[in-house]
Amino acid sequence: MNQEQTKEKKGRRKAGKKQKPNPQSPVPSPQSPNLDDWIEIGKIVAPQGLGGELRVYPETDFPERFQESGTRWLLHPGEIEPQPIELLTGRYIEGKNLYVIQLAGVESRNEAEELRDCRLFVSASDRPQLGEDEYHVIDLIGVEVFLQASGELLGTVVNVIPAGNDLLEVQLQKSPTSEEKPKTLLIPFVKAIAPVVDLPARRIEITPPVGLLELAT
Repeated sequence: MNQEQTKEKKGRRKAGKKQKPNPQSPVPSPQSPNLDDWIEIGKIVAPQGLGGELRVYPETDFPERFQESGTRWLLHPGEIEPQPIELLTGRYIEGKNLYVIQLAGVESRNEAEELRDCRLFVSASDRPQLGEDEYHVIDLIGVEVFLQASGELLGTVVNVIPAGNDLLEVQLQKSPTSEEKPKTLLIPFVKAIAPVVDLPARRIEITPPVGLLELAT
């Protein structure tokens, strides 16, 4: 699985109340120590001050991951299996889209510097429940998109772009005889346009407004 698809992001068709994740991330099965078992929540980018605090760029839509104490999982560059580490405290830096955290055992700037570029994870089984019409982005990637009126397969979701209304980036079906690069289309992820989202069937049905399909690039 592409690691870009395992960031802890969510897409939504409308606002919904989310439930908090469990800060004590459970341990995946030791029989499968690969990154498909994990969801990345952030990357350590620099030390903060002299006391071992760390600046983290978040890859999650859930601030609780950095603000509530508990076990997280740390992956050093070049390694393939994260190791458990305790998050003690954390706070958000307004205007910088960064969190400052304190990890157990990291008490000096030099120790913090050694963790630069390390990534923080939670177990894939520790995904929080979402509210109505909210979806984990990882679940939307690869879902097929159909035109509701005709049943025609339009393409496959390859990305979810956050915006005022989230946008589904759909790679359109390529003709078997065409040598052109597949085109993509941005579809507003709202109920009026995407009324059916059936994740078990890996299917989204859309009712595009006039002119939308002509915007493919």
